Amino acid sequence: MMDLLQVVILGLCLGFVYALMATGLTLIFGVMRIVNLAHPILILCGAFIAYWLFKLYHLDPLLSVPISAGVMAIVGIILYKLIFERDAGEQKYSEMTVLLTFGVAMIIDGLLSFAFKNTQRVTSPPYATDAIFFGDLFLPTAQLYSGIFSALILIFLGLFLKFSELGVAIRATSQNRTNAELVGVNVKMVCLISFALGCSMAGASGSLVSFLFSFFPAKHWEWIGILMSLVVLGGMGSIIGAVVGAVSLSIIASIVASYVAPSWSTMVFFSALFLILLIRPHGLFGKHIS
Repeated sequence: MMDLLQVVILGLCLGFVYALMATGLTLIFGVMRIVNLAHPILILCGAFIAYWLFKLYHLDPLLSVPISAGVMAIVGIILYKLIFERDAGEQKYSEMTVLLTFGVAMIIDGLLSFAFKNTQRVTSPPYATDAIFFGDLFLPTAQLYSGIFSALILIFLGLFLKFSELGVAIRATSQNRTNAELVGVNVKMVCLISFALGCSMAGASGSLVSFLFSFFPAKHWEWIGILMSLVVLGGMGSIIGAVVGAVSLSIIASIVASYVAPSWSTMVFFSALFLILLIRPHGLFGKHIS
């Protein structure tokens, strides 16, 4: 029983990290109807920022979260201005955006591969190999800290979207762009801020991922399928859905890894993606930010 409790807690912690990784992706889709295939490579950029800040300046990756988030927000603004601003007035899915974001992912992948090679890296703060014991309960501090930090960021994001004037404007734009414009919302500015915010979430999660998993530039191809399974299960555009999907699948994957085989855990995400597309294509929570 204690073993199962430990597996569930660790799955829950990792689930919050996955949720943070997926939140930016579903936020951008909810507002702009863009399936951002470049999102995983932006997470990797955040991981590389945290890695080099730790390697050069011994900065704890937890403290580098706001730096990675800020840098990737700026990158998001640049990408938006260069590529997506022209179509920001539309509120419909466009297949062209998939090709555009895929191209962005390929370009950044090439740049990272040229600069850093496809060498495995991992940030190694002192707590990365530590653990906390509660009787027979064994909790690795890296997963515990990353899960807590991710949950706090998600709570802050939820409060921002729920109660701030800008958050209300983002939610209004995601639900009906025309009506939002009629009540005075600057939709193009909301799109810009939403895209930057989504990219900042990628950067923040990258810092936390940097000491959880080893990473290299091509790692983002594996993450695309995992993140898509989370947002499709929860419902494209639903932040609550992304969190529920991430936590649920992460706990199931942890149980499968512990009691079946670690190599089968990734199959949980891809199997969920396949099944939800067959049974309920709109996911559990619909398609608007909620």
